[in-house]
Amino acid sequence: MSLVGSALVLALALLVAGSTPARAAMYKWVDEKGVVHYTDKMPPDAVDKASVELNPQGIPIRKTDPAPTAEQRRAKEQEDERRRQEAKQQEEIARRDRALMSSYTNEAEIDLARNRSLQTIRNVVQSSQAYTEQLTKRKAEAEAKKVEFKGKPVITALDRELESIDSELARQAELVAQKQQEAAAITAKYDADKQRWRELVAAKAVTDPAKPARVPSGTGAAVPAPAGTPKK
Repeated sequence: MSLVGSALVLALALLVAGSTPARAAMYKWVDEKGVVHYTDKMPPDAVDKASVELNPQGIPIRKTDPAPTAEQRRAKEQEDERRRQEAKQQEEIARRDRALMSSYTNEAEIDLARNRSLQTIRNVVQSSQAYTEQLTKRKAEAEAKKVEFKGKPVITALDRELESIDSELARQAELVAQKQQEAAAITAKYDADKQRWRELVAAKAVTDPAKPARVPSGTGAAVPAPAGTPKK
C-alpha cells in the first residue's frame, strides 16, 4: 500500500473513531505481503506479528514486537547460557583471588607451601626407588638361581617369583612417573599462584595507594618484618 493510501486509511479510521465516543484503541499492523492494516483488535492469526496500539486520537501508546522465531529463541538461550557461564567463571576467579590474598602475605609463604607439597611427593618417590632397588636385587638373585638349578623342578617356582617381581617393578615405575607428573603440576600451580599474587598486590597498590604495597621477594627490597620480631 502506498503512503497516500495508508494515510487515507488512517484518516478514515480516525474519523470513525471520532464519531464513536466509546471507541476502543486501534491497532496498526503489517501482514506477510507488507499491507498495513488498522483494526480495533488483532486478528488471531496476527497476534504474533509486530503491532502498534493507537489511542482514539491516533497517537501511538504501545508497541508490540513480533514473537521470536524458533531460531531466534535458540540463539537467545545460547547467549543467555554463555553469559551465565561467563559470570560463573568470573565469580570463581574472584573467589580464588580472595583465597590467594587471604592465604599469603608474601612470596616466601607461597614458596614454603609449594615445598611442603613437593616434599610429600619426594618422600613417596624415594620410598618407591628404595623398594625398586630391593626388587632389582631379588630379581638378580632369582635369575642366578634359575641358571644354577636349570632343568630342576624348582625352576617353576623361580619363574613365578620373577613374574611377580617384574609386575611389581612395573607398578613402582608407574607410581614414580605419576608422582613426577604431580610434582610438575604442583610446581606449575604455585608458579601461577605467585604470578597472580604479584598482579593482585600491584593492582591493590594502584587502587589503594594509602597502603604500602608488599614488595615481592627477590626484588632486592626488604619486606617489613611483623611487629615484635626480634632484630638480628
